Amino acid sequence: MQRVCVVGMGVIGNRHADMYKGEPLADLVGVCDIIRERADAASERLGVPAFYDQQEMLDALNPDICSITTGGYEYASDHYLPTIVALEHGCHVLGEKPISNEIPKAEEMVALAREKGLCYGINLNHRFTPAALLAKRWQNEGKIGHLLFINMALWIMNPRESSPYFHLKALHPHSIDIMRYFCGDVESVSCFAQKAPGRTIWSTATFNMRFVNGCVGTLTGSYDIERGHPMERCEVAGTKGRFVIEDMFREVTLYPAGNLEKSVYTNPIFGGMTSFEETFKNRIHTFVEQVDASVAPEEIDGSGAQGLAAQKVIAAAIESLNTGTIIKVN
Repeated sequence: MQRVCVVGMGVIGNRHADMYKGEPLADLVGVCDIIRERADAASERLGVPAFYDQQEMLDALNPDICSITTGGYEYASDHYLPTIVALEHGCHVLGEKPISNEIPKAEEMVALAREKGLCYGINLNHRFTPAALLAKRWQNEGKIGHLLFINMALWIMNPRESSPYFHLKALHPHSIDIMRYFCGDVESVSCFAQKAPGRTIWSTATFNMRFVNGCVGTLTGSYDIERGHPMERCEVAGTKGRFVIEDMFREVTLYPAGNLEKSVYTNPIFGGMTSFEETFKNRIHTFVEQVDASVAPEEIDGSGAQGLAAQKVIAAAIESLNTGTIIKVN
């Protein structure tokens, strides 16, 4: 049983806390927020003590796992310090995405976890759906063959405006992680974008990528399309077949090359995933399960290192957008 605390009790922090309350391998023991009303409301609702200072909570409760669900500028600026504090205390950490939009800080977070031998995961929850896991199994079984291309799309209506690159930085850790999950490290990237009518940020964009293994791919993303539309699609093709994931968990279809019979997994009406929020349940369960099983930190699924790799692709895409050139990913 892993003792868990949550730092940052906004909407996402409360969602993490709810998942821990229902997780058989976890015991939620405390919540923290510098905004007292948030901490107090979560404490009363969840039946655990509230804290307004992270270090005080860690010293008092000594948790095994700490979820860092703070936000900040571009959804990421407040992740660094609480993560460092938790790691220095000796906690395994599950952080929200983006890991950090400042690459040196993200590198420091990953390096500290590695130095201390602690598990560090990022909430890259799109890879933990039954559809994505089945597609990965098909790939591992050789049903896709040599990778040729990947087409990825992720869109949602988000009217918020902050930095010019807010859409690229805040939304696409998810989509780029899915692309890396199936196709590996990205070698180079180019990016084109537009500001939709009434927008001051680059609200719709296309990334073109070349992967280290030679696979090529595209990512189309937008903060300009209402949720009523399907919001995510991933197509991966190889010499032996291709698969298509629709709407994250709704359906995945395998199209074998030279065979008119296809295999389809459809999310069941009864007993299946009912909403996007349930992707948090799967992701959090996997992290707690891996920590509980003493999985080596470098083997954590959806790790801090993988979150950092996605941010480096985004940083390269922004450089490409500004320079009109193809940028190698460092």
